[in-house]
Amino acid sequence: MKVIVVKNQLEGGKIGLDLLKESINNGAKTLGLATGSTPVEFYNQIVNSDLDFTNMVSVNLDEYVGLDGSDEQSYRYFMTKHLFGEKPFKENFLPNGKATDLEAEAKHYDQIIEENPIDWQILGIGQNGHIGFNEPGTPAEITTHVVDLQESTIKANARFFESEADVPRKAISMGLASIMKSKNIVLMAYGKEKAEAIKGMVEGEVTTELPASILQNHANVTVIADEAAVSLLSK
Repeated sequence: MKVIVVKNQLEGGKIGLDLLKESINNGAKTLGLATGSTPVEFYNQIVNSDLDFTNMVSVNLDEYVGLDGSDEQSYRYFMTKHLFGEKPFKENFLPNGKATDLEAEAKHYDQIIEENPIDWQILGIGQNGHIGFNEPGTPAEITTHVVDLQESTIKANARFFESEADVPRKAISMGLASIMKSKNIVLMAYGKEKAEAIKGMVEGEVTTELPASILQNHANVTVIADEAAVSLLSK
C-alpha cells in the first residue's frame, strides 16, 4: 500500500488525475467511481482535462435505496452533475435504487461487474472505515448487497440533505469482494476526522470491524491523503 501525502484536495485531485492517465495509457477501459465530497476535486480535474471517455465504461460503487436519477440526492444525479454531464462515457452503470426487487438488482449488478472488470477504482473512506457502503461487520467475501446504513454514516451524510430524517436508511453497494477484484485502487482521504480510519486501514490488523483494512490484502493500492488524515500514522 503506497501512501502519498498532499497539502489539500486540489493537489490530491491533480495526483489522482495523473494516476488515472497512466492507467488509461496502460489500457484501462473500465473505471470504478465513487461519490461524496472526497472525489469532487478529482472530478473537477478530469472535467478540465483532455481525457476522452467515449470508449470507456464506468461502474459506480453504490446508490441509495428509494432514489432515482432525477432526485438531487441520488448518486446518479451527483455523477451527472460532477462528471457525466461534461465527460460522456460509452456507458455508465449505477445500482437501481428504485428496483422493486432489491436482491435481484444486487445479483444483476454483480453480473455487470463480471462483464465489465474494473481496471481502476476510486474510493473514499468513512469515519468508521467503510468503503462503498460496506459498514463495519461486513463479511470480506460479500459481493453487491443491500445495506442498512449505520447511524454514524447517516449523520455524516446528513449534511447533503435538508435534515437527517431525509437521509435514506438503506443503500445498494458493491461488496468488499467486488472492490477487491479491481486491478488498481486509489483511495482518497482528507481531514482529521478520517485519521483514525486511515491509521487502522494502513497499520492496523485486517478486520471486518474496519472494512477498509481489507485493502492491505490488495496488490495495487495507492492512498492519497492530506497531512491531517495521515496524522496518526507512525511511519
